[in-house]
Amino acid sequence: MNLTDTIIPVYNLMTCSGGTDFGISRCEPDDDFTDFQEPHRNEGYSLILLTRGAVSKFIDFEKYYIEAPALISMSPEQVHQWVKSYDAELLFISFNKDFLMGEMQGWMACWECMFGHVIQDMDASTMDELMVYARLMEEEFAANKPQKDSLIRNLLNAFIICCARLQDISVPVMQMDSTQNKLVRQFKYQVDAHFREKTMVAEYADMLYVTPGHLNEVIKTTVGKTAKQVIDEKRLMEAKRLLFWGNSSMKEIAWQLKFEDDSYFNRFFKKHTGHTPYLYQRTIREKYN
Repeated sequence: MNLTDTIIPVYNLMTCSGGTDFGISRCEPDDDFTDFQEPHRNEGYSLILLTRGAVSKFIDFEKYYIEAPALISMSPEQVHQWVKSYDAELLFISFNKDFLMGEMQGWMACWECMFGHVIQDMDASTMDELMVYARLMEEEFAANKPQKDSLIRNLLNAFIICCARLQDISVPVMQMDSTQNKLVRQFKYQVDAHFREKTMVAEYADMLYVTPGHLNEVIKTTVGKTAKQVIDEKRLMEAKRLLFWGNSSMKEIAWQLKFEDDSYFNRFFKKHTGHTPYLYQRTIREKYN
């Protein structure tokens, strides 16, 4: 495990593969993984098919040894670090959330839920099925044809549904009206963008032109948590990532996450985890060092 500076770098795999909102590329056994051996995040979402060999890598607070065939799913906030490749062949699919929105928002309940299952083992026949869509996306990405993005979106949607089936995730239409559906998406989007500086439900309600009570009711009904819980969980996860990967002091982390002071940060962290930030940091780092 390598520690990083205060700011964890963000890599854009879409740009690396020649795209903007979507990218697809391969890594062969002889390819150099040096750039990925520093702790980093990825711009957008990543779906990685391990088709041969094995890899070891950190994802957030866990070290994984992954053997082919397998699917690795990562969301933009996650911090990860490649440790070693063992004769591995990988296919990387990267995309921004907005790339899917036009196709996905109307009928898929929670396509992001599948990113809670970081590693998914599979059999050879399932990998073959996923590779059918992956190869079609590769071919279309490399071509310069009319309606290229629309076709890739549909192929990616089908690919994600197949991935969700692996994890036994139900992905039908949301059981709520479209207004609630839209409000939940907008709230999650704003929390992702502003959780560091906006910590109160009322601030998000103002941004979404609803009352705090209505926002909280919709979020609790559909997500199963209060709006405040969603905000606090986001801040807590980022605090854990900075404690594990960074060299920042408790005071600096408190400042980055806009806590009033490090004492308030200490109370917040202990309330939600049962441990002080210092004890959590020491315990999780001792696990891997």
